[in-house]
Amino acid sequence: MTGYLMLANGALFKGEMFGYIEDPKVAEVVFNTGMVGYQEVMTDPSYYGQIVVMTYPLIGNYGAQVEDNEAQFSYIKGLVVKEACSHHFTGESTSNRKTLEEYMHDMKVMGIKGIDTRYLTRMLREKGTMKGILIPNKENLEKEDLLEKYQELLNNTELPQDAVEQVTTKQKYVLLGKGKKVVVLDLGVKKSILTRLQSLGLEVVVVPSYTKADDILALNPAGLFLSNGPGDPKDVEGTITTVKQLLRKLPIFGICLGHQILALALGGDTYKLKFGHRGVNHPVKDLFQNKVYITSQNHSYAVRQDSLPQEVKITHVNLNDDTIEGLAHEELPVMSVQYHPEAAPGPEESAYLFQRFLEML
Repeated sequence: MTGYLMLANGALFKGEMFGYIEDPKVAEVVFNTGMVGYQEVMTDPSYYGQIVVMTYPLIGNYGAQVEDNEAQFSYIKGLVVKEACSHHFTGESTSNRKTLEEYMHDMKVMGIKGIDTRYLTRMLREKGTMKGILIPNKENLEKEDLLEKYQELLNNTELPQDAVEQVTTKQKYVLLGKGKKVVVLDLGVKKSILTRLQSLGLEVVVVPSYTKADDILALNPAGLFLSNGPGDPKDVEGTITTVKQLLRKLPIFGICLGHQILALALGGDTYKLKFGHRGVNHPVKDLFQNKVYITSQNHSYAVRQDSLPQEVKITHVNLNDDTIEGLAHEELPVMSVQYHPEAAPGPEESAYLFQRFLEML
């Protein structure tokens, strides 16, 4: 079936629909530069409500399997690719592995292929991320009729402001461990992060994003972990207040959205990037160790450097654009990084940060 991706600036891209084909979807259109990781992208809650463009031209060549999901559901509104591989090739057992299209159908993800993703990505880099609408042309409308029918829907649809509320757990759950207890404030946490914390021997208690400070302290944890998640950090005012109240009571480690929320709780400010950081090859320098790490990233917002109080030190910077990638407090056992050190997908060289958190406890 023929389909279209129409952007808010009027650009129209024609392709072929695949996966789970349903009604037109309006969402923010973003791009990811990873050569691998399409399955993690589709099931990462941080991508809630977005249409994701994969810049690597061939997607689906190693298939997908449920065991590698980062969440039970897919949270993206659509997937845009140049070419979707119809078969999968992998040295692993293929009994549970499905083709990309089979997997997308199971996860109810609508896709469009045959798009010039290089041109589309360059447009998003130059103009910035913007709203778009993914349109299956079920009625075989002419291009002009299509534009006329869906332009108003695109213009009038508001992007979600309650992204964290949509992806957080609805009730507390526990992952057993023999070590110290850590509370994870679930802002859209990935399975791989929880697995990494468990691998340290920790008892992991996952609670909803709206959990109050007193309720967290009542669990008697040794520390608090602020997870990744979607959307504008300023939208979750209650969570920022909770973190403020816990700053001097618990060691805290935040990643991605958790990093931004920690910065706001410490008195800093955040802003939206022109097109964000999404991929598995972003160079980040650890200023304290004087080392450069290749990192996995997925975020639209960053911490404003001139907003941080004097006692908060910048520990990591992005070597592509000098944005802040890590923070630490001079006196309090508090730290954060903007990227994803659990490496799903991506390189594993930043796993030392989890060990550092363990030592903080």
